[in-house]
Amino acid sequence: MKYDQLKKIGEDKFRRLTGVKRSTFIRMLEILRHADKDKRLRGGRKNKLSLEDQLFLALEYIRSIERIFT
Repeated sequence: MKYDQLKKIGEDKFRRLTGVKRSTFIRMLEILRHADKDKRLRGGRKNKLSLEDQLFLALEYIRSIERIFT
């Protein structure tokens, strides 16, 4: 699932998938954008995934690990 699809789902399902509220996700995204801007100043190749998708994948991974160990 990509972030574009997440925009369309309700708050409850969003929280179940990611483990955070949508407002928290947006705040995390702002922090990532700021860090990414600093990183791009130093050069390097472009990301294949958008920051939104990267954050969603990371949160989804953490949720899956939590399910395994709890």
